[in-house]
Amino acid sequence: MLNQLNIKYPIFLAPMAGVSTPALAAAVSNAGGLGALGLGSSTIDGAIHQIKQTKLLTPNAFQVNFFCHEEYKLDKEQEKDWIHFLSKEFFRLGKEAPTQLQQLYSSFKNNDDYTNLLLDTKPKAVSFHFGLPSYSQISALKSSGILTMVSVTQLSEALEAQALGIDILIAQGIEAGGHRGMFNPSRESGIFTSDLVSILIEHPQIQLPVVAAGGIMAGDAIRKMLDLGASAAQLGTAFIQCEESAANQSYKNALFQQKNTQITDIISGRPARGLISQWHQILASCHEVQHSGYPYTYDIAKKLSTLDPAFSIYWAGSNVSNIRRLNAQALMETLIEELL
Repeated sequence: MLNQLNIKYPIFLAPMAGVSTPALAAAVSNAGGLGALGLGSSTIDGAIHQIKQTKLLTPNAFQVNFFCHEEYKLDKEQEKDWIHFLSKEFFRLGKEAPTQLQQLYSSFKNNDDYTNLLLDTKPKAVSFHFGLPSYSQISALKSSGILTMVSVTQLSEALEAQALGIDILIAQGIEAGGHRGMFNPSRESGIFTSDLVSILIEHPQIQLPVVAAGGIMAGDAIRKMLDLGASAAQLGTAFIQCEESAANQSYKNALFQQKNTQITDIISGRPARGLISQWHQILASCHEVQHSGYPYTYDIAKKLSTLDPAFSIYWAGSNVSNIRRLNAQALMETLIEELL
């Protein structure tokens, strides 16, 4: 399957929504890896623009990514309770808390406009996070020659993805920065990247290529995953600091100033790993309050993060202390040299 992408080196850029850019994706692809665009938070027009811009910057393959979360009707009592719980922080800052929460992102599986934009723009590969699209969507993409991939965090998800026709599995270990890709946010497996790769490679029913993702910062770690049987490795946090990424300077600086990360679901409504911040400290006082779920919870978190730097949201993997301050081309050259 990976041969269809015609990449020279088994290095994937993680498709980080809000951080990846056409320039970053193109730099990785031009260096022989697989660049990526995180489009889950983009509008249809914005996604089309990013894909077209990337194609202008590289003739090589890159992947695009969308969210496949289960959409649901917001529980008004939970909404009210969560807003009330965080209202004291807005009050402290002299601001009014929002009166309601917005659904920031729609799911790929419920929006055929996403499918149609892929059929029109024809990127070489598309990946999915938080779950799977419908069988008809997968069939349409594959019929158009688009390779399909999905993040999985445990064996059951991998088997489900294979049965539905997905082409490549991205094995996301617990070390990964940002959102955990599990299909059901309440069923965390907690499996390390190397262990998950081994589970999938060794399982007799799994017949798909496996890409390792989670906590990988250097070429020797990539080599370890390849030796376990992975076909490639996917890196995200290592590239956030690049000048080509859309992360602001405060985010980039924090990656070099902090070493500790933790997973929590109170920021966005789904478990995600990021640098320790005020969010992780207020966990101690919210045991009796249930957040409103993804992506509604994310709406109020983003609003609060713009008002107080202590609530800044900096997603990062567990090995963040091993990142290097390099632009995308230099980082790719370094990774390739270490790998070879």
